Amino acid sequence: MKATEFDDRFEQEEDITEFLDFSQAKRPGHEPKRVNVDFPSWMISALDREAKRLGVSRQSIIKIWLAERLDIIPK
Repeated sequence: MKATEFDDRFEQEEDITEFLDFSQAKRPGHEPKRVNVDFPSWMISALDREAKRLGVSRQSIIKIWLAERLDIIPK
């Protein structure tokens, strides 16, 4: 399919998802970047208890709490 046909279908609000390769999709600004943070052992224990209670990983709970604190996601 030529780009002009693709554009026309998009402009006519047709479903074009069958022509897209989502395996190569990227979300700009959402690329993971590794950081190292040292926590005291008592804090790791508390994080692990809360993560287990909520059924999520330690990393997930840290991300969620940081996002909430930064007002990125609703509380």
